[in-house]
Amino acid sequence: MEVMSYGGWEKCIRMQNGEIELVITQEVGPRVIRTGFIGKQNLFKEFSDQLGKIGGEEWRIYGGHRLWHAPEAIPRTYFPDNQPVAVAGDKNILVLTTETENTSGIQKKLILQLSENENRVKVTHQLFNQNLWPVEFAVWSLSVMNVGGMAIVPQEQFFPHTDLLTPIRPMALWGYTNMSDPRWRWGQRYVTLQQRTDTKEPTKAGFGNKKGWVAYGVNGFLFIKITNYQEGALYPDYGSSTELYTNPDICEVETLSPLKLINPGEMHEHIENWFLYSDIQFENNDESIDRNILPLVERSMEILKG
Repeated sequence: MEVMSYGGWEKCIRMQNGEIELVITQEVGPRVIRTGFIGKQNLFKEFSDQLGKIGGEEWRIYGGHRLWHAPEAIPRTYFPDNQPVAVAGDKNILVLTTETENTSGIQKKLILQLSENENRVKVTHQLFNQNLWPVEFAVWSLSVMNVGGMAIVPQEQFFPHTDLLTPIRPMALWGYTNMSDPRWRWGQRYVTLQQRTDTKEPTKAGFGNKKGWVAYGVNGFLFIKITNYQEGALYPDYGSSTELYTNPDICEVETLSPLKLINPGEMHEHIENWFLYSDIQFENNDESIDRNILPLVERSMEILKG
């Protein structure tokens, strides 16, 4: 772990294990602005016109990975994370804590633990209710992925009509989502979303993702998130635990915790495990994803069990 300048910010923290690296901002955040293999491309998108900026009341996307609370609302969700964060930690664990938001009364904490042996990062997202009254919200973690890639969400097991008569998965569509948009592929075993810089319209969908994983592949690199789906829990956005959003600039790969009423002084937590792989090629069909992506997901899950 070392302090370095990055993108115009003088105080960023770099974590690396010899294979992969993270760069985390201290002057704004909490935000992981870079994730990738050492010396290779950033898997996260960076907005070059915003790098290095600090302060002010304007919300900036910056890029990278951020922590929000759901459901989305303006202005509550868009509290500008333009102020410094408190930093603590040692060796391979970093803890980032913000001041309490003066509009929502919620305080954010992000805990990053970089594995020494695998290309894995445990990311713990915590939201504290510092109000004098209970507040209901979900923990919302958003990774702003670089352009030109493809997101993958697994479908639930397929059943013939006569074998199962009840629904097995919720899906939410936003008002601006066109299901005939060619960036979407609604497969039998996977839903995929392509990020295209030549398509102006945004699109978004949410999924009750009981399998607990979502992936993004770009330029031969693969980024996998694994979370723990809580069966029977109430998730926001019509039951969405995973959401995908894209526009010409980004693809956001998002996971959410269940909604929960948090009493004053209490905390709501959501954990992701990130896995990074290189030299991965696949095509946009179920068979190719089965051959090239699913074994890596299964390997990642075995590592977590071990």
